[in-house]
Amino acid sequence: QVQLVESGGGMVQAGGSLRLSCAASGRTFSGYAMGWFRQAPGKEREFVAGISASGISTNYADSVKGRFTISRDNAKNTVYLQMNSLKPEDTAVYYCAADPNYGSVSISPDYWGQGTQVTVSS
Repeated sequence: QVQLVESGGGMVQAGGSLRLSCAASGRTFSGYAMGWFRQAPGKEREFVAGISASGISTNYADSVKGRFTISRDNAKNTVYLQMNSLKPEDTAVYYCAADPNYGSVSISPDYWGQGTQVTVSS
């Protein structure tokens, strides 16, 4: 069992930046692939970014490539999402997720956080 708690959401103007954090507790964090997903009002939840258990491999949705960066600190059991050049269409609830594998997070991870709201105003 892994517990995930996100923080760092808030309101920002278009062009601004935010950094989300996800603190994990429970089983060995370094054995889990991690990811960020988001869900905007009236839309389905979508993949944003993923990182392998070691942190060597990352992947991103096309909509955030070049603007968002996912990283992790296994010593602190934390994964981050640095979001730059934010756009109003990035407005959503952002969820941290974990899968017990060394590769990529799946489209339906085993563990989810409670979510944190990100609102980008124009």
